[in-house]
Amino acid sequence: MGAQSTTLQPRLSAKGPYTLEVPGQTPVEGETPVRRIPTSIPELVSKPADNISTVYELVRVSAAKYGNAKCIGSRKLVRTHQETKKVKKIVDGEEREIDKNWTFFELSGYEYITFTEYERLVLNVGAGLRKLGFEKGDRVHIFAATSQNWLSVSHGAATQSMPIVTAYDTLGEEGLRHSMVATKAKAIFLDPHLLPTLGNVLKDATSIKAVIWNNQNPVKQEHVDKLKAEFPHITILNFDDLRKLGEENPVDPVPPSPEDLCCIMYTSGSTGTPKGVPLTHANVVASVASVSVVVQPFIGPGDGLLTYLPLAHILEYVFENSSLVWGSCMGYGNPKTLSDNSVRNCKGDIREFKPSVLVGVPAVWETVKKGIVAKVNAGSPIVRGLFWGALALKERLMAAGLPGSGLLDAVVFKKIKEATGGRMKLCMNGGGPVSKDTQKFISMAICPMIIGYGLTETTANGTLQNPLEWTSESIGAMPAAVEAKLVDFPDAGYFATNKPNPQGEIWLRGPAVMSGYYENPKETAEAMQDGWFKTGDIGEWDKNGHLKIIDRKKNLVKTQNGEYIALEKLESIYRSAAVVANICVYADSTKTKPIAIIVPAEPALKKLANSIGIKGESLEELVHEKKLQQAVLKELQAAGRAGGLSGIEIIEGVVVSDEEWTPQNTLVTAAQKLNRKGILEKYKKEVDEAYATSS
Repeated sequence: MGAQSTTLQPRLSAKGPYTLEVPGQTPVEGETPVRRIPTSIPELVSKPADNISTVYELVRVSAAKYGNAKCIGSRKLVRTHQETKKVKKIVDGEEREIDKNWTFFELSGYEYITFTEYERLVLNVGAGLRKLGFEKGDRVHIFAATSQNWLSVSHGAATQSMPIVTAYDTLGEEGLRHSMVATKAKAIFLDPHLLPTLGNVLKDATSIKAVIWNNQNPVKQEHVDKLKAEFPHITILNFDDLRKLGEENPVDPVPPSPEDLCCIMYTSGSTGTPKGVPLTHANVVASVASVSVVVQPFIGPGDGLLTYLPLAHILEYVFENSSLVWGSCMGYGNPKTLSDNSVRNCKGDIREFKPSVLVGVPAVWETVKKGIVAKVNAGSPIVRGLFWGALALKERLMAAGLPGSGLLDAVVFKKIKEATGGRMKLCMNGGGPVSKDTQKFISMAICPMIIGYGLTETTANGTLQNPLEWTSESIGAMPAAVEAKLVDFPDAGYFATNKPNPQGEIWLRGPAVMSGYYENPKETAEAMQDGWFKTGDIGEWDKNGHLKIIDRKKNLVKTQNGEYIALEKLESIYRSAAVVANICVYADSTKTKPIAIIVPAEPALKKLANSIGIKGESLEELVHEKKLQQAVLKELQAAGRAGGLSGIEIIEGVVVSDEEWTPQNTLVTAAQKLNRKGILEKYKKEVDEAYATSS
């Protein structure tokens, strides 16, 4: 099935209903009827093709089908450039000048391998693992950033029925120790800069017999030497050595069966210890089949997918495996080098690779939008008027199904489209709720943005918007391998019988859903019931059978006046304020209203400071200005009102951070989810002051 060449438009063109009640079910009190998409009645889909029932077969069939077409592209790091600037910072109440270092990257162009070459590579990796003494069932741990070699190790292991264990490269020592010891992994593939972290863990992870480091990145020889000296019984080699070992010692594949374990994937652990999610080959293949039913009519050979999100995140893992089935080409990028801003003497990944499909998390899309808005606002009044007028007109044309948007694209939005490579036809948001404004903005100015929702436990399956069912009012229907129902959550007044729309906790079931957590019967019993996974998210069916997420059980806080506030809903709305780069809303149950802790968008903060007569060169000195904090608060309150928030949802105070939240400083997880506890601990003093000032 080839990809459609028609230009996708951000409008609802397919006729509803988009999900249907499964026939022949008995009504259950406190629950809505079970729903599926029409193509999954009477049977849920479990395979992308009759001859693909494992990840190993997925690679083989794709190579046979697409042969010498481009499969994967990577860039090499040519050199790094260091630049130092002096910035002012308030330290213990005193203003000081400190040096701040910036690193910029210089990269080669993309170099590609074909589907046939990729299959040969993964067979060699598998044979190399066998030569090292590993066999069926032995577990290979992957502790690295997203790259061609990451995927090759995962597929190489699959050719020999060896499950992989994934951990975010930002997990840190404790999380790594937990995942390595619990799963008894025998080999580990990692990025070279993580060798010292591994060295601290190996004395506990006694099952490890081989360490393979990724030679796509430079290594410090002393790190390798130290590891060899401390652990002489462990074989230490790089990825190329492993590949050559397999090339020189070929063995037949040991194909897995669908029920065999494919991977143990650790959740990003925004609360407590990360949980291991065991996924079988059948789970992963069902997930690929599931999303393919929805998007394969639009994505296929000739399309380029920019891959840069963590592969230890289920969304990216499923997306990359799906790309092989679709016959599209993957270009590996890095969150640090996506745009031209952080590179020197070369283009950023987006402009170099020119993707036609891009998947991102909310933080990525907010950054893209704010970059465009800043450029537009820096133009003349005529340019500004033309852009915002065209955007509003296109939205009206789309809503009415009228022609004319092609002219606006060619005249007004051409430069913006070129900034993302000029080939983008579809983008997707996953990993958290993006604001409605941002979804509309990107969809009108660049290309339609569809919404995906899923969990590690459901192999990324939950909902996936069909491009022909585009809307900013819901997150679409389920893909083809899961069914859904809503179950009463009386604590917060969510009932299946609510009018006009049924509401409740979203439960999911189907071949993509796990059977339970890894060696954790207690958590499994709490999360699973009769094959249903309880997501913890509160949803609502709309009249067309699309799903909306309106809350999350864990992020509901009852305030002093007895009403619940949904933190994630508030964050998605406040995030649309120009001054916000990232945000954590905090509600104290002893207070009536929430406050916000924000990482400001530096250009917008400087512009705001300038407009109220505050001078300051750096973020570090600006965030302490009380007058500026008040101006930021007003901006956020205006965004909240514009987004339709009620009185008790409007923040009454704001804390402005001078530090970005990264997985490295543990204020967000590797999947960019907020570490609420960590953020609150770090800004406790400022939060208390904000509440005191507001009252």
